[in-house]
Amino acid sequence: MLKNIDAVLFDLDGTLIDSAPDLGAAADKMRTDRGLESFPLSQYRPMAGAGARGMIAVAFGLTPDDATFEALKEEFFINYESRMTAHTCVFDGVAELIAHLGHVGLRWGVVTNKSARFTVPLTQAMPLFNTARTIISGDTTPHAKPHPAPLLEAARQLDVAPGRCVYVGDDERDIVAGRAAGMPTVAAAYGYLGQATGIEGWNADFTIAAPLALLNLLRIA
Repeated sequence: MLKNIDAVLFDLDGTLIDSAPDLGAAADKMRTDRGLESFPLSQYRPMAGAGARGMIAVAFGLTPDDATFEALKEEFFINYESRMTAHTCVFDGVAELIAHLGHVGLRWGVVTNKSARFTVPLTQAMPLFNTARTIISGDTTPHAKPHPAPLLEAARQLDVAPGRCVYVGDDERDIVAGRAAGMPTVAAAYGYLGQATGIEGWNADFTIAAPLALLNLLRIA
């Protein structure tokens, strides 16, 4: 069980919200615009947590080292910007989880690698985030996850010691960042998970199969 916790920090995509439909559609439009066949969402979903890097890898098999990657990334960003909330939704149970945290007086916030260009309008458009006490984007600090800097900045803004924050995320880099920041970590097994190390190898302190399971760990269910 989690003990002596004053705040809960969450990753965004794949942990609080299911943005895979809009991320995948933004990448798939790049394919169809070039006369290529459309891919099903199921091909994009596992890599949705990796943003442009993951979506371009699925759509074109390219990495950031490719000479055309930067141009493709900006095209992807423009596509995504036009449809960020078209089909993005909150995962089942998340609204109830956040309401319960507020009911018992636990502060909460978001730490994502998504840049503020997208994080700000997206969270402003979704009522869920009205009670978030901090929202840290991938470019808020000089380093993004798996560096601990974004998590430490969130703790600073919340005025909570890092060790009294728990971080919940659906990617191995979330767990690496949380551990480096001195926070207990929870792996969200219902999220995107990526295609790297299996979740059992992330060394998270806890794993949950659904958002509301976090309440049991916090002993506030």
